[in-house]
Amino acid sequence: MSISLRHIDKAFNQMVIYRDFSMNIPDKRISCILGPSGCGKTSLLNMIGGILPQDHGSIEGAKEKQFSFIFHEPRLLPWKSIRKNLELVLDNQPIANKNQLIDRYLRVVGLEHFADYYPGQLSGGMKQRVAIARAFSYPSDTILMDEPLQTLDPRLKWNLMKTFLKIWNKDKRTVVFVTHDVDEALVLGEEIFVFSQPPVQIKHQFTNTLSEQDKNNENQKFFDLKNSIINILD
Repeated sequence: MSISLRHIDKAFNQMVIYRDFSMNIPDKRISCILGPSGCGKTSLLNMIGGILPQDHGSIEGAKEKQFSFIFHEPRLLPWKSIRKNLELVLDNQPIANKNQLIDRYLRVVGLEHFADYYPGQLSGGMKQRVAIARAFSYPSDTILMDEPLQTLDPRLKWNLMKTFLKIWNKDKRTVVFVTHDVDEALVLGEEIFVFSQPPVQIKHQFTNTLSEQDKNNENQKFFDLKNSIINILD
């Protein structure tokens, strides 16, 4: 079931972020919300996830969903090992199932040998890989991603995007990924929504038809599409 936002209004004090805003998020696809900083992307994620109430309007299909979150920061508990951090989202699972899931996703993100390490012993990129493993370990059907690659260097960012796509292609869930980085949108997004400044409108919406081979900065198709999106954002 898709998630549909219908005639959403949201304001903070006198600042109107959304006014009569509607969009449809397709099921089991990666929808990227691309827009300038401060345009309400995180607020939209929080409304979809039930963290923040909208002032008016409805969000259809969200109440039936189980959500995982991947944030700016990994948000790992520093006093618990990586395994124990992942166990926190699997409270209702039998211990054998917990271990199987944790081992599976740590192996997929290349951290199977770090299960007993603590977050302080890992690099920033490794912590974000743990956050990805945690999101997929939880029995969710929808993953909400709030600019989780923002602070990473370009090479690490590209490697993490490839890691995420590798997992997602084996375990497809609905993903809503917000960013202000055009490269991230073109590499990860299947459906791309370009937002305006508040009050938010969808300036452009399109299906990303770039092949996996085309998704790099040296490819002309990638370069041309990137420039066209930058022009829309401007």
